[in-house]
Amino acid sequence: MTPIVSGRLILRNWEDRDRELFHLINSDERVMEFYPFRLSRAEADNLLDKWRRELDDTGLGLFAIELAESGACMGYCGVKHPNVMPHLPKETIEIGWRLAPSFWGRGYVTEAAAQMLRYGFETIGLPEIVSFAVGANRRSTAVMQRLGMRRDEESDFDHPRVPETHPHLKRHVVYRLAAEDWRRGRTAG
Repeated sequence: MTPIVSGRLILRNWEDRDRELFHLINSDERVMEFYPFRLSRAEADNLLDKWRRELDDTGLGLFAIELAESGACMGYCGVKHPNVMPHLPKETIEIGWRLAPSFWGRGYVTEAAAQMLRYGFETIGLPEIVSFAVGANRRSTAVMQRLGMRRDEESDFDHPRVPETHPHLKRHVVYRLAAEDWRRGRTAG
């Protein structure tokens, strides 16, 4: 797959040099505040390998975000099938992200996500992209809003993979962006 270059960032497939950072963002308490599970190093390595294959095979998935200036891997952003049926239909594509805390607050996620929207709408030809998060996750919902996504309260759902032991993490809010609205927003600006 061809990397996507955006100003300060390079969105690319995963490499072996990313393994430590990948484990960090999937086990750090701050990053994982709104997730019920933390990954061991072996689990993180297996997931990285799976995501690498998915990107190579389909072009859909979660891309590594690299800081162009230094080559440091910061986290991920991408578009993929969320697999939360029946809450969202099988053909739904979501945009998601995760970033190491040392890179928070600098607009990197919004920049990466804007490129992933372009990729999803222009390259893949998606009609719509959704995003969802625990309602209390203000950092993520703020990114959704900055991207021009709109809240769809009727689609909010209790995440099927969040265990009953974490009731405060079950309810997820849904945001949507149609390709037509994305194009209109790009021409209006």
